[in-house]
Amino acid sequence: MDIELFLQPYVSPCGTLYLGCLPQALVLCDWKHSPHFESHLRNVALSLKGGWIEKNHPLLRRASLVLDAYFHGDRPDMGLPLLPLGTHFQRLVWNALQTIPYGQTRTYKELAAMLGKTKAARAVARANALNSLSLFIPCHRVIGQGGCLTGYAGGLSTKRYLLELEKATAT
Repeated sequence: MDIELFLQPYVSPCGTLYLGCLPQALVLCDWKHSPHFESHLRNVALSLKGGWIEKNHPLLRRASLVLDAYFHGDRPDMGLPLLPLGTHFQRLVWNALQTIPYGQTRTYKELAAMLGKTKAARAVARANALNSLSLFIPCHRVIGQGGCLTGYAGGLSTKRYLLELEKATAT
């Protein structure tokens, strides 16, 4: 039986995100202008063996409220049910991303070390780029060696905005 993915746009101060969910979990929060958006949407649909419908759902409304609070500088509980769809290694990286505290950053190298894979910084960076649950799995908190901002699906200006928002409201 095919599974239907509920999809809804969310307009943030940085651009439009698309939220997608199944009845029980959020599976997508991705920037519309992301270079990976179309492939994330296709991969989610293929993983679920179904299609998507642009329609509201109570879980999408909850996700929108969480994002509203986040963009207003609050530190909302991001505790929505998430279903990240990816390989075992990607899910390990995405789990590690969720341990980076609000307002803090880690390098790809540090993230690889957290996983016990000190030589896997590039693989960690690739898994980070394939995260289809942006903000809920905070891939924007990963930076390059020496503190430089590196690629982000929402763009570097969005990454800078998110990091500055968190830094300003972290204390």
